[in-house]
Amino acid sequence: MKLEILPLDSQKKPIEDETRLVFGKQFTDRMLVMEFDRAQGWHSARIQPYQPFILDPAAMVFHYSQEIFEGLKAFRRIDGEIALFRPADNIERFNRSARRMCMPEVDSGFFLDALRQLVRLEADWVPRSEGTSLYIRPTMIANEPMLGVRPADQYLCYIILSPVGAYYKGGIAPVKIWISDEYVRTSQGGTGEAKTGGNYAASLYASELASKAGCDQVLWLDAKERRYVEEVGSMNMLFVYDGKIVTSPLHGTVLDGITRRSVLTLVKEMGVAVEERALSVDEVLEGAQNGRLSEAFGTGTAVVISPVGQFTYKGQTVELGGGKIGALTRKLYDTLTGIQYGRIADAHNWVTPL
Repeated sequence: MKLEILPLDSQKKPIEDETRLVFGKQFTDRMLVMEFDRAQGWHSARIQPYQPFILDPAAMVFHYSQEIFEGLKAFRRIDGEIALFRPADNIERFNRSARRMCMPEVDSGFFLDALRQLVRLEADWVPRSEGTSLYIRPTMIANEPMLGVRPADQYLCYIILSPVGAYYKGGIAPVKIWISDEYVRTSQGGTGEAKTGGNYAASLYASELASKAGCDQVLWLDAKERRYVEEVGSMNMLFVYDGKIVTSPLHGTVLDGITRRSVLTLVKEMGVAVEERALSVDEVLEGAQNGRLSEAFGTGTAVVISPVGQFTYKGQTVELGGGKIGALTRKLYDTLTGIQYGRIADAHNWVTPL
């Protein structure tokens, strides 16, 4: 498939002051678009001006939620070069989500090359300030106009770009986590391991309850027993328990996070043991009180590493670390961001230059 580069049809948009950037509010001048139908396969790949789509009211994405997306970043490194972080892993996960949602897979090599070309064209949009980056959102939707529960025959795949500021405006700081005892995000056999919009829509109501309780995020328990911690809606969760890293195994209800993978590699190299096992909510609460749980943090593309300062469950609140960031959490944040921005050598070939 050939990639066509279409000219901009208007003046370039002004680039936001980097000190005022917020997540997901501003978008660049161009986007990547390609289309699929059962007869032709993928076709009409082009980089075009950023613009709205015209969709039929009967487009199947509106009615049956066939939709997937990804999230990754481009970084302006300390040498001035621009690089992506583990983009092949994101594309591989995009295709796994597509399989789970009965959607067509993309050609990994073509998709990565097209993504790199898009970022090259939009290089001026990659911010330069410490902690900033260009957020990349690949998305696929079912756009066939049809009312009927079956996999669609037509799809629209696109990539949009958004310059984003540092996630922590005042510096990295611990967050407050509310543990849901009533609502669940997904169950085994469901779509929890796919990056699909329905999983996030399912989290919104509990997130509102968490906010009303003065917390920042929701930590979900397993759907079967409502006993074992799994993940936060936008992050994988890792716990420093008895000096080891403990995190939920990937068994269909937890997203296979790219940042999670990176952190598990780094902690093993640091000599820290890793246990991928079910950790009960009782272990979390009791561990925080008796000292067995010394640190906890979330991992994700947007936050990188997010330290946890307290957990609230059924009206009980326990604190971690006296409101300070744990030593291992800080070391992992500094190491991972150091690799992304080029302050630390990339020994794992995670960084892909443009």
